Amino acid sequence: MPRSLPLRHAAVLLVTISVSTLDALDQATPVAWAVTDSSSVLEVQPEPSGGVRATGTLHLPAPPSVVHQVLTDYAKWPELFGVSMRLAHVERQGDRVVTDLYLSHPLLVGESRLLCENRELPGGGLVTSLLAGDFRRYRRTWRLVQDGNEGLTRAEFELLVEVDTWAPDWLMALELRRQLEKHFRILREQVGERLQSH
Repeated sequence: MPRSLPLRHAAVLLVTISVSTLDALDQATPVAWAVTDSSSVLEVQPEPSGGVRATGTLHLPAPPSVVHQVLTDYAKWPELFGVSMRLAHVERQGDRVVTDLYLSHPLLVGESRLLCENRELPGGGLVTSLLAGDFRRYRRTWRLVQDGNEGLTRAEFELLVEVDTWAPDWLMALELRRQLEKHFRILREQVGERLQSH
């Protein structure tokens, strides 16, 4: 009687079947997804040169200083995103902070390393740029400005990411949109909690 497939071989078989199915759907799938509600706008689409670009605007019920504190609380980044993430190292080096992250995701093989530098923007915000790791491109920007009165923030977001993966860019865009929607919800919750603790 034949033995069952080892788990690794079964996973490869499943990925092969999934890729075939996804390729068949590729032509019928839109290339951009956008979400709009009263407090946020998010658009995610594949880049012609490869990878995925996401842009968004959030209106948050807290001053920019509070939002900035949440975004730059590097030790708590794994709690802020919608993917399994572990922070291996954080180091402040003059006017930048280097973060060494490892992400696990269904569309990626194993853990993917994301080594980045983070630079705070004057007036509030953060630019995160790829230094090394398993990503081809990664650049995330948050710009924070006062929204009307002192108690509100308009947070403008942009992300360009390209990962070495079997998944087509349109599927990565769809998954990234889902992750960012969760990220924005968590950010809103953490900003609210930080505001109450002041």
